Amino acid sequence: MKFADWMPSVERFVAENHENIVRDIRRVVEIPSVEDTPAPGAPYGAGARAALDEGLKIAQEMGLDTHNADGHIGWAEVKGRTDKTIATITHLDVVPAGNGWDADPFVMRRRNGWLIGRGVCDDKGPSILCLYIAKFLKEQGITPRYNFRVLLGCNEETGMGDVEYYLHNFPAPDFCFSPDAEFPVCNGEKGVYEADVFSPVLHGCIVDFAGGVASNAVPDLAHCIVKADAAALPAADRITVESAGEGLARIEARGKAGHAASPAGTVNAIGLIVDYLLDNALCKGEERAYLESLRRLFSATDGSGVGVDSDDGLFDPLTIIGGTIRMEEGRLLQNVNSRFPTSTTGEAITAGLEAAFGPGCTVRAERASEPFYISADHPAIQTLLNVYNEVTGEDAKPFTMGGGTYARHFPLAVSFGPEASLGAMPADVPSFVGSIHGPNEGVSEEHLLKALKIYLLAVLALQDVDL
Repeated sequence: MKFADWMPSVERFVAENHENIVRDIRRVVEIPSVEDTPAPGAPYGAGARAALDEGLKIAQEMGLDTHNADGHIGWAEVKGRTDKTIATITHLDVVPAGNGWDADPFVMRRRNGWLIGRGVCDDKGPSILCLYIAKFLKEQGITPRYNFRVLLGCNEETGMGDVEYYLHNFPAPDFCFSPDAEFPVCNGEKGVYEADVFSPVLHGCIVDFAGGVASNAVPDLAHCIVKADAAALPAADRITVESAGEGLARIEARGKAGHAASPAGTVNAIGLIVDYLLDNALCKGEERAYLESLRRLFSATDGSGVGVDSDDGLFDPLTIIGGTIRMEEGRLLQNVNSRFPTSTTGEAITAGLEAAFGPGCTVRAERASEPFYISADHPAIQTLLNVYNEVTGEDAKPFTMGGGTYARHFPLAVSFGPEASLGAMPADVPSFVGSIHGPNEGVSEEHLLKALKIYLLAVLALQDVDL
């Protein structure tokens, strides 16, 4: 494939569809699609099913063939000349909105060239871009060498049961990329570990403790109710204290949210409250022992505080965060989320947490997905990399990451932009734009359009790769 041959058509298509793309992103963003109670035909709740229906409706309006696989996952497709398939896979479910938004997170805003709303970047915006790849092929009258399938998932954020259903009932694509990370190409992902750490039944000062909205997000808001005189408690940074009734104080902490895979620069609201309780002797006995273990957990996101730190030299070092906390039948339940390299295992992390929290506490592992890595020398990966570098003028190299995407579930798959993509360095991001999984999640329209150019050229170039 020669870039010069296709570039005029690609650039014209992207320019002509700019407003249509924004319109269609709005259509799916404004459907709250956080996982909810399963129902017939809606295994991940009504919101996820509604978002899938809308995504497939958009595809049908483009004249594409579509399929809904029992509400688990759906797709649009352009048939090729062979029985092999190239696919993209994105997701239409989102994490809960959380706190700190300037406006309704499920009403998409457009401001100074940026789109703001839950899912505009992770992963509803990229989902719409993938549908426009298929639209381009159809409008140009291209019958590709390989079938091109746009997979739209509904359960990426909370378990990936959608892709497990797909792979159990349908053949895996011969090559797949997931626009759910950064450019240029991510060819390896850390393992993902999740567990709940239960305290013993507590008989102390804590009446209630709650914080966080999801395991895979650093919480920016938490609160605790303790037996204490609110008026006698001192002030502290990011902490507010008020009366919760006679003899009770409500302590609230406001931190700084972020993704569990990239906790640098975040401030964990649960950790703020743990520190405040310990520093002001608002706990005793088994409460204090458990909170001291939590303090060690929150002391370092590399796991060194609880003895589970690990580094293999291939991936970045292990990270671990506390995502949610709640009180249940007199016990505190702290959820932890770790992204780990090949030098450790889920079993080793469980053992480390058990040792760190000690007798009386219970660690219940909920998930342990092993790391995956595909050689950057594979022709399909090299093709994606070459297209990205050709369009941007860069000399970028593949990378590995801590985030977990659908790519880890397929025999041959990578993640391929555009989250913090195409030169959108922190200094270039306006103050009114937040990160994925945080408040005011935003994405640049310019970067989305450039990503679409890259995707269109990449799918065309992949037709020359022998799969």
